[in-house]
Amino acid sequence: MAGRLGVPLKLLLLLLLPLDGFQALRICSFNVRSFGEAKKSNSRAMEVIVKIISRCDIMLLMEIKDSQNIICPTLMKMLNGKSQKGTIEYNYIISYRLGRNAYKEQYAFFYRESMVSVKKSYHYHDTQEGDEDVFSREPFVVWFYSPKTAVRDFVIIPLHTTPETSVREIDELFDVYMDVKRRWKPENFIFMGDFNAGCSYVPKKSWKEIRLRIHPNFIWLIGDNVDTTVKESTKCAYDRIVVHGQKINNSIVPDSAKTFNFNKVYQLTEEEALDISDHFPVEFELQPGGSFTNLVRSFAPQKKRGRKKSQRG
Repeated sequence: MAGRLGVPLKLLLLLLLPLDGFQALRICSFNVRSFGEAKKSNSRAMEVIVKIISRCDIMLLMEIKDSQNIICPTLMKMLNGKSQKGTIEYNYIISYRLGRNAYKEQYAFFYRESMVSVKKSYHYHDTQEGDEDVFSREPFVVWFYSPKTAVRDFVIIPLHTTPETSVREIDELFDVYMDVKRRWKPENFIFMGDFNAGCSYVPKKSWKEIRLRIHPNFIWLIGDNVDTTVKESTKCAYDRIVVHGQKINNSIVPDSAKTFNFNKVYQLTEEEALDISDHFPVEFELQPGGSFTNLVRSFAPQKKRGRKKSQRG
């Protein structure tokens, strides 16, 4: 009797354990189209944006147009407004205002402090001799530490390309990767953002020009056939996530890489959704720490190992 009840009893104990320390980490990327004063003043749009961010433990926001430095503090106040008094659930780190002329944008990472912290950050210097100023908006590189996940630290390299130069800019991410490796020597990399990596901007013949694509150790989580656009009249895989590193690749939750169709989830019309963005967020999850994984495996019945039968007749 004890043997027969052993596994169910263990599973019951597992269900009774506190799982706060065994939570998967959701990492997201979202181009919030033309995120400036007008959108900040749209209370309905801001409410939805906050809901979208709060689904994620790390959220990359792009296309922030904020010369007054008011958007991120406003988002922080809304995100943390329901937290217990005196506590901060989310924090953020933001880039310089980036761009070649008067038009400027910023990258910002909002992150849940109970799950991750920032180790280091820097703006990539787009000054390689003979290959200067490739990026319209240079990547703002951030190294995160995540004590509760199977992979403990990883670098995120964001990119929002100009559509007409997206092939060259995506290819240049390989040089950013090499620069980060020399600078910090990390093992795990995430490249994500609005690469404009679809439809006419990156035709099929151009993929062979992109080093992140032709090198087999860079894994593209969002495929070419995924539609990351809100408009029903378009179907393009503009927004992408790419990972590099054996540990992080092995730590991805199966089938977690996808778009988040916020207009369907929040029951918005296409017009209402476009007030927020013309892009869907893209996301994936990292598995919780190995202690949980090993605990689950220990409860699974073990198969008896025996000598394989000969395949000869």
